[in-house]
Amino acid sequence: MLTNNKCKICRRLGAKLFLKGDKCTSSKCPMVRKPYAPGIKGKRRARSLSEYGKELKEKQKLKKWYNLSEHQFKRYVKESLATRGKTGDSTEEANSAVVLIRKLETRLDNVIFRLGFASSRSQSRQIVSYGHFLVNKKPVNIPSHPLKKGDKIAIRAVSLKKKFFQDLIPSLKKRQPPSWLKFDIEKIEGEIIDLPSLEEAAPPVEIAAVFEYYSR
Repeated sequence: MLTNNKCKICRRLGAKLFLKGDKCTSSKCPMVRKPYAPGIKGKRRARSLSEYGKELKEKQKLKKWYNLSEHQFKRYVKESLATRGKTGDSTEEANSAVVLIRKLETRLDNVIFRLGFASSRSQSRQIVSYGHFLVNKKPVNIPSHPLKKGDKIAIRAVSLKKKFFQDLIPSLKKRQPPSWLKFDIEKIEGEIIDLPSLEEAAPPVEIAAVFEYYSR
């Protein structure tokens, strides 16, 4: 996907989804320069959305945030919804949201991104697919590979010699991963030490609206 197209996704959905890595945190980010949907100029106003439209928008934001296809994302949501009981109270909804975020956060490609090995989730997915990483000392090239507490992630020795990873090491020393991850800079190795929380993941969406969309 072209750079401009990725930036238009954020503008259209009205949220910074960090699809372009470092550019998203700079003054060059189109969401800073043009904080309105593509095509909307001057005093023109965006049309108000229906309830369905709002739910669709929230679904799209979360799906793009984690760089997933519709098929992948729908499966994660449906699996999370299946954890609800029959009462459908707010506690069960909150629990389902936590289940969903944990499923998404513990994908290998997302963990690689959170550890700082990639500047965006799309780049993370790419370098995982190229087979640059080991999980518990075994090569894994499946971006969706689920990780659990105690799993260790490292760069393959042959990959570590590549310029991309050599240039990355200085920035890794300054990187502060989320509290559920531990990074050993000496070994260039990450470890899952806890379960991710919804609060720390902080996706820019209303997850309840996502559930409503798929419950229709």
